[in-house]
Amino acid sequence: MSPLRFTESFKALFSLAGQLSANENADAVLLLVDGPTDWTRLKNLAETHGLVNAQLPSVPPRFIVAVPKKEDLREVQAAGLVGVCTRFQNLPVYDRVTQALLEAIADDLLSPDSRVVAIYSGFDAENVDSLSVIDLSDRLNRLTGRDLRELENVVPLNVLRTVVDLAVEIGREGREGKAVGTMFVVGDTRRVLNHSRPVSFDPVRGYSRQERNLADPKVREAIKEIAQLDGAIIVAPDGTVEATCRFIDAPADNITLSKGLGARHWAAAAISRVTRGIAVTVSQSNGTVRIFKNGEVILRIEPHQRRALVWREFERERPASESSA
Repeated sequence: MSPLRFTESFKALFSLAGQLSANENADAVLLLVDGPTDWTRLKNLAETHGLVNAQLPSVPPRFIVAVPKKEDLREVQAAGLVGVCTRFQNLPVYDRVTQALLEAIADDLLSPDSRVVAIYSGFDAENVDSLSVIDLSDRLNRLTGRDLRELENVVPLNVLRTVVDLAVEIGREGREGKAVGTMFVVGDTRRVLNHSRPVSFDPVRGYSRQERNLADPKVREAIKEIAQLDGAIIVAPDGTVEATCRFIDAPADNITLSKGLGARHWAAAAISRVTRGIAVTVSQSNGTVRIFKNGEVILRIEPHQRRALVWREFERERPASESSA
């Protein structure tokens, strides 16, 4: 974990971010920091470039610091800066930026249509060296902080994001050249297991919790292999894969879904209706990822888009009298 160094190149990049923020009419500048630093000095630098208003602290923040640990976040806030915690430091930089933006929306620091200038270590982990202008309206449409907070009440956003990213990879890449359809159910694990039963032998059975946690890239790769098997993958709120190859056995009464969706999607809707779990499906036909909550599709992600989390309107129909599978 490298502390932020106030080198001349960093100060020049920071100054450029301030100018770019003004030129692009950005709502905020987001800085990803990998470790502890001199937060007071950082605040002074932000004030110099007009990103922090010391006289009007109640003004919505134009400068947000993203840090990997809660202890760092407390120090950021003690210095009078606004921050968010990204939690998973070992994620790729794209995912950490996205996670920081989602956390900022959930905390009402940003709106879903904000424009943000992000500063981060894109090439050299030891130095902050990259700038990006991000239009959230291109990624998030009609997604609000309240929506995210409701999801986080059930599943931590970092865990849900890990599962969704894994589902997107499965939908986009398939496995060994073949399309793969699968389903994850995250959260409310005990009730989800009660509404499911084994389809066949469970490949994760007998492994320790650490050996089944999706924070480990090796576990995520293993789950891509397991995703080819029949049945749902059950994930606990801490990211541990509790069981795989599970047949979802939940009633689909009074559920409406988009035309053309198959048994996997009805099962996802049903399990998310009878439990507090969040279901994530990957369509075998086209790789589309759908996220279900309370029996409804709340997010749809197209596999060819690296820009995830795009809301869509859905044409609805009543389900046929078929059981979930």
